[in-house]
Amino acid sequence: MLNEVERWLATRSWSASDRPLHRIMAAKRSTGRTVSVVLPALNEEETVGDIVAVIRHDLMQQVPLVDEIVVVDSGSTDRTSEVAEAAGARVVHRDDILPRIPAVPGKGEVLWRSLLVTSGDIVCFIDADLKEFSSDFVSGIVGPLLTDPEVDLVKGMYDRPLGGAAGQGGRVTELMARPLLNMHWPQLAGFVQPLGGEYAARRSLLEQLPFPVGYGVELGMLVDALHLVGLDALAQVDVGVRKHRHQDGQALGRMSAAIYRTAQLRLARGHMIRPALTQFERGRDGFEPRTYSVDTEERPPMVEIAEYAERKVA
Repeated sequence: MLNEVERWLATRSWSASDRPLHRIMAAKRSTGRTVSVVLPALNEEETVGDIVAVIRHDLMQQVPLVDEIVVVDSGSTDRTSEVAEAAGARVVHRDDILPRIPAVPGKGEVLWRSLLVTSGDIVCFIDADLKEFSSDFVSGIVGPLLTDPEVDLVKGMYDRPLGGAAGQGGRVTELMARPLLNMHWPQLAGFVQPLGGEYAARRSLLEQLPFPVGYGVELGMLVDALHLVGLDALAQVDVGVRKHRHQDGQALGRMSAAIYRTAQLRLARGHMIRPALTQFERGRDGFEPRTYSVDTEERPPMVEIAEYAERKVA
């Protein structure tokens, strides 16, 4: 491991317990910084309500750490919006944000658009499929941004059990993202969960970053932030255990292809010969090919969007 990464692990990797809530609140009062929590959601009616309720109770009613909770619904066909609103979130539909630019499917698209409908100085992203959710996920990763002015982005790190086995989740991380980062961006080798969906950053950083529209958004954000603000402005916090809905192997293959494409663009800003992935499923007559396009589109930094600039002026 690089000496720089070893030093970073010693100085920029913390536990949620390292910053008690009273210390975080004191820093929030002294800095006057506001905090927005964003949940990107697509058909998550079973879990989104509990997550919103826990954040509201622990971090808005018990202590005023979080200033707003926004659920951005990216086209749910279940009761995600109704459940989230009943639990106390403000629900915004993806297609209603920046309508002059037609929305495309993808998590990164939702995160990018969320910057237009939130106001916090610090924006915290939380996936909407988490089970047995703890508010430590929010306070733990927001804490360093309130207490340390030199930190600009904080990723959550955690155990990811799979089928009862500890540490076996995060298959795309181990098979695709971690090898890519170690080989091409070794400074980022210390991140335990580089693809994790729970992280927070200063708005001043997020608005300068391009957003891959799909699953490559987390890797792209880490790499771009490294180049923009440097390794010491990045950190990670141990928040325990993350339990969520796992996807099947073919879905993970499509995620991996999108992440590889994101890495390739950042390595060479080149073009794939064939930006598609063919997978196989057994049908009545044997294995049948299914071809999927690989996410190649990226949204520009939000500071380049006229509506965002106008909102900041206003």
